Amino acid sequence: MQSRELRRVAICGSVRIPFCRAHTAYAEFLNQTMMTAVLEAMVEKYQLTDCQLGDVSLGAVIKHSRDWNLARECVLGTRLAPETPAFDIQRACGTSLEAAILIGNKIAVGQIDSGIAGGTDSISDSPIVYPDDYRQILLNSFRGRSAGERIKPWLKIRPRHFKPELPGVIEPRTGLTMGASTEITAKKWGITREAQDLLAFESHHKAAAAYQEGFYSDLVIPYNGVEADNNIRADTSVEKLAKLKPVFDKSAAGTMTAGNSTPLTDGAGAVLLASEEWANERGLPVLAYLTYGKVAAVDFIKSEGLLMAPAYAVSNMLTDAGIGLQDFDFYEIHEAFAAQTLATLKAWESEDFCRNRLGRNSALGSIDRSRLNTKGGSIAVGHPFAATGARLIGGLAKMLNVRGTGRGLISVCTAGGMGVTAILEK
Repeated sequence: MQSRELRRVAICGSVRIPFCRAHTAYAEFLNQTMMTAVLEAMVEKYQLTDCQLGDVSLGAVIKHSRDWNLARECVLGTRLAPETPAFDIQRACGTSLEAAILIGNKIAVGQIDSGIAGGTDSISDSPIVYPDDYRQILLNSFRGRSAGERIKPWLKIRPRHFKPELPGVIEPRTGLTMGASTEITAKKWGITREAQDLLAFESHHKAAAAYQEGFYSDLVIPYNGVEADNNIRADTSVEKLAKLKPVFDKSAAGTMTAGNSTPLTDGAGAVLLASEEWANERGLPVLAYLTYGKVAAVDFIKSEGLLMAPAYAVSNMLTDAGIGLQDFDFYEIHEAFAAQTLATLKAWESEDFCRNRLGRNSALGSIDRSRLNTKGGSIAVGHPFAATGARLIGGLAKMLNVRGTGRGLISVCTAGGMGVTAILEK
């Protein structure tokens, strides 16, 4: 696919709109509307008017059939050159991180010089469908060649046909929600309610402090009158979180609550990637480099927790890079649930897990928790499924640039028992 030396993949910057709890500030907005706004803001921020980029990769998890060509339509709605190609991608919660890896690979091998990776999701604008037998009535009527043939299927109509089927986060293979699956993982790994609430508390306070210090001022653009992620609770406490009732296992054994789980969220974000030469020619900064990416999947139906794949992906990626788990200045681990993040950390500390599951000679070990999600995590900031990867890349690249040196780890768990991970370096 290439015949020259690989090039470094520069991260030039990122843009996102504030993430908002579903059915609040963005209740009337579409995936395409939000994503287009982010791309247009990127055009403005990095002076890309009439610029023909090599490629654009965008995606959404909760997606209407009308959005079959979402990425291209979003590009055409901006001042980017209309000759800029674009393609849709979907890898559940890892969508925009995977998009960045794909665009980065194209840059590295010389296929393109620049590109944008991003994602958007709107729970508020979820597609609502009706039962399959109702759909068959409509299709059979459409296929009719005479008036009688078109009317006859409607004689089968029943009240049940008008009961809508809403999209959910239930795994088809197990019938369990993501939260119910993670509650099982929490029990398996002995993750306590107190530890989960503490992580959630830290997530909110770190995010609130980051906004107060101005960290997000050039990463988040105001949108629809909103200037900051509206799920952050600066006034929360461990005591307040402890009062919430479990929502997935409502018995006395339940540990996961709305407070230590990520809320359903609307939002969009994107990252600008390029070769160093392209960035230098346009006078754009190189905040950091995307140096490694790795995906993994687990058999969550029989032998592993639904959201444990990042534990495997990170291990394999560390082998690729020839470094250890402690060789990072920042760790950006997506907080789908506090229990999931803590279980992953505990797995890396387990001699048995690392030997028998990861095929290592010893445990990966523990991390310096003061370096974990230092500007807040998904529990506080929110999690528009396809946009979280872009948020993590943008924030981590800025932290590395401010520090002037160093290395950061990104880890994202996804539905379907998959994990997407990456390494950024200054």
